[in-house]
Amino acid sequence: MSESSQQFVADHVKGLPRSGIRDFFAIVAAMPQAISLGIGEPDFVTPWHIRESAIFALEKGVTSYTDNLGLLRLRREISSYVEQHFEISYHPEREVLVTVGVSEALDIALRAVLNPGDKVLYHEPCYVSYSPSIVLAHAQPIAVATSAKDAFGIDPDAVAQAWEPGCKVLMLNFPTNPTGGVTERAKLEQLARFAVEKDLLVISDEIYSELTFEGEHTSIASLPGMRERTIFLHGFSKAFAMTGFRIGYACGPQDLIEAMMKVHQYSMLCAPILSQEAAVEALKNGTPAVEKMKEAYHRRRDLIVRRFNEIGLKCHLPKGSFYAFPNIEATGHNSMDFCKGLLEQEEVAVVPGTAFGESGAGFVRASFSTSYERILEATNRIERYVEAVKA
Repeated sequence: MSESSQQFVADHVKGLPRSGIRDFFAIVAAMPQAISLGIGEPDFVTPWHIRESAIFALEKGVTSYTDNLGLLRLRREISSYVEQHFEISYHPEREVLVTVGVSEALDIALRAVLNPGDKVLYHEPCYVSYSPSIVLAHAQPIAVATSAKDAFGIDPDAVAQAWEPGCKVLMLNFPTNPTGGVTERAKLEQLARFAVEKDLLVISDEIYSELTFEGEHTSIASLPGMRERTIFLHGFSKAFAMTGFRIGYACGPQDLIEAMMKVHQYSMLCAPILSQEAAVEALKNGTPAVEKMKEAYHRRRDLIVRRFNEIGLKCHLPKGSFYAFPNIEATGHNSMDFCKGLLEQEEVAVVPGTAFGESGAGFVRASFSTSYERILEATNRIERYVEAVKA
């Protein structure tokens, strides 16, 4: 950027780092022969019946705007789905907002509730957009570190210790990107009591909830006293393999959804109607395909975790999502050097743990959203690289 144009960039944007994922995969894009374990996207194509519904809608000339909140048909399906799977009841006409993916839902939730100088608690390592989204809302992020010894579940006592006057929001993401960590119900109940005690609003990103491999997923919004102080975020990208459709949703108390809708209507207007039509079909008939994909992820998870531990890269068993988060400190390299060396020497791409916050130092994220055979080949190459590094 030239010096003359730099002056026009807002100060709080100048200070934002570029995404560690995007920078790294700009390099990967130039290496088509590389095996990528980095991208957080299902390798499955969106199921045909879902694609067909969008195609059919297009053929019928369904190309208009929708209500700012989204198609009422879709909001009714969302309401039914959330009640069935998460045991939370939301009114489809007043408490559900259809968004352009969970990323937009998170952004407008923060912008709708935060005043300049408010503070937000969130757990780390975390998805790359959390801290920047808080900063863009002119608020202050407060990271709560999670660790491998707890399988990257959140410790309510650590949240309590991190709290300080001015905290307004607690952000949660379970199962977690990048670690696959989950938090059991008892700890969620403790967090819920803390949120009530400190009068915190909870924003809960549950995009990976269908991909929970052990136990039952519990939404904090379903716990006593939490529905009225929680914004529940979910979408279709991960479990339904609909990343390119860019479709998600937020559920919550009417006043909060109305506030989010105001931001949404002026910045986005509405989610694309063809994506909304596809989402209706996904919720009506997509569960069998989700279960089939989940079975494949489960098998791949067991393979990649076993291979990392055999190689000598200690890796906890992620209980959800489609990411493994092995510790690479035994190689003597830091996260970025390990990733660069692995890509250059063995043409395998993983993401430095530091892309997800300081708590990710010494780790890398490896996605198992690619075929079993490619994971096997990639881990063989990683083993060869680790042996060479240690030699």
